[in-house]
Amino acid sequence: MNKVIANAEEAIKDISDGAVIMIGGFGLCGIPENCIAALVKKKVKGLTCISNNAGVDDFGIGLMLQNKQVKKMISSYVGENAEFERQLLSGELEVELIPQGTLATRCLAAGYGMPAIYTPAGVGTEVAQGKETRNFNGKDYLLEFAFEAGFAIVKAWKGDRDGNLIYHETARNFNPLMAMAGRITIAEVEELVPAGGLNPDSIHTPGIYVHHIFQGKGYQKRIEQRTVRKKV
Repeated sequence: MNKVIANAEEAIKDISDGAVIMIGGFGLCGIPENCIAALVKKKVKGLTCISNNAGVDDFGIGLMLQNKQVKKMISSYVGENAEFERQLLSGELEVELIPQGTLATRCLAAGYGMPAIYTPAGVGTEVAQGKETRNFNGKDYLLEFAFEAGFAIVKAWKGDRDGNLIYHETARNFNPLMAMAGRITIAEVEELVPAGGLNPDSIHTPGIYVHHIFQGKGYQKRIEQRTVRKKV
């Protein structure tokens, strides 16, 4: 199976209006910049995006929000995006906020083929409304279902032609979990090498999870918030 494709535009060609997409990254670290830019250019609408956060106003998923492409955000943290806030308060955007550990574990469950998990996170809060609660050994747990996403788009540091991926330090974040969980997983990498060009002991995502891979370009590697000390 030839997994290598030419570019981001080809990678996302099958993503259509109304799709459910997992988008890797944490803040602006490890986000699939090329695929997001291609989705903005394609102008697909009515998307449900599963992502730890919503980027910032002028970068990442924030560009898709500005373009009114996102119908629903399923996220853990969304505090850096003024347009997100505006759309939420105006009722233009549906939002499901999820504890970060639950978000990660629901991705993991999808990757493992598990239909659901039980978690203590959110018990006794608004998160628990309308959900089944079960007691194990004297402690209550919420039933949470595995995500069902048609696509997962992730970003890796290096990848080979078989789809094996290596992430760089903190850019690893949600990418391995989402790569496992998407029905179709698209990986963009900074460096694409021949099959066998990666140390097997260093691979984070085995190629069996990846359907399409391409070498990206023009990565900005922006910092969400830069905090520096004053000169003494």
